Amino acid sequence: LPPYHRRICMIQDMLGLVKQGKKEEATELLKNLRQDLGMESTSLDDVLYRYASFRNLVDPITHDLIISLARYIHCPKPEGDSLGAMEKLCRQLTYHLSPHSQWRRQGIMKRKPQSCLKAVLMGKPQDNTVDLSGIPLTLKDLERVTSYLQHSSEHIDTVELCFTELTDDMLLQLLPALCGLPHLTTLSLNGNRLTKAILRDLTETLKDPKKFPSVTWIDLGNNVDIFSLPQPFLVSLKRRCPKQGNLPTILEFGEGQVSDLEDQDG
Repeated sequence: LPPYHRRICMIQDMLGLVKQGKKEEATELLKNLRQDLGMESTSLDDVLYRYASFRNLVDPITHDLIISLARYIHCPKPEGDSLGAMEKLCRQLTYHLSPHSQWRRQGIMKRKPQSCLKAVLMGKPQDNTVDLSGIPLTLKDLERVTSYLQHSSEHIDTVELCFTELTDDMLLQLLPALCGLPHLTTLSLNGNRLTKAILRDLTETLKDPKKFPSVTWIDLGNNVDIFSLPQPFLVSLKRRCPKQGNLPTILEFGEGQVSDLEDQDG
């Protein structure tokens, strides 16, 4: 199963432990959840204070919810409904890490994945968006997707590949077609099986201004172990959209820490 299945179960188990008053067990499970999400530190102090200033987080929403959960477990407020607040945070985090509920309402989850894929890859992309979210892709499917991207390249500005079972190798197979889309602005890759090893390939690709010429954001949240983005990755994105000013995820000078990949390069 993809990582998000495991994470949702951990959230539910953690809430159950809190309801039973098992604070230490809930704390240990929260630590495991942080590590599973790619947050390397095992120290609660680091999560609550040191990482609070991170600006190159791949998924700030999850980070903020994790911090709030840690505070409720360790510093429950005597007034008000502390358990109710915990339940709300767990619901929010579960929703954020799950395939979006509106896909289920639209019936996508109930239809055969192959018929969904066929429907998307017919004609011009609706609203200039290729939305394959929630459709598990195989290596054979990627050939069809690649062909469609190449033939419809002038009409695509958004590609949604969330929760499609993508691995590093699968994304590398798609990369030439994706980075050649002249008008692509947003690429969503969250909820897959990608690892931080893929960041090196994406960062190198972004160094070439002819590749991904119009991209302003690549969403890599909720994958295997991608927690923060390399500074060269963010700087390359910023160069592509100077009119937007500073991206909210660019590190301020002297703030945060150098990513693992930059350490290795050093």
